[in-house]
Amino acid sequence: MPETSKLHQFGAQQKSLALFDLVVGDLALLAHEPASPRLVSQQIASADPIATNIEEGYGRGSKRDYAHLLLIARGSAQETRGRYGRLKHWLAAGLITQRIALCDEIIGILTATISRLREQETP
Repeated sequence: MPETSKLHQFGAQQKSLALFDLVVGDLALLAHEPASPRLVSQQIASADPIATNIEEGYGRGSKRDYAHLLLIARGSAQETRGRYGRLKHWLAAGLITQRIALCDEIIGILTATISRLREQETP
């Protein structure tokens, strides 16, 4: 099995890719809103680095670097989560609840993985 398939099996990566697609779809609903260009660009700008930093960290080959980039990915997931809470003025409550729950799942997986990686690098 190729090494990159392990990355694609990583739950946080799968969920972050799904989240990005959902963000794009959700924000298409805001196209008619005057405040939407900024909100859309900020939410996309926080959702994309989740997967991107997981990918970059995985490619580094060092547990220390990987943990560091997963920490950055977790911060982006937190930002995306927080902004969904503020999008309550434009998006349905049920949709927001689902997206926040998905962000929480990603944050939980990343937190556990960061802890494991840090434990493994300690002699």
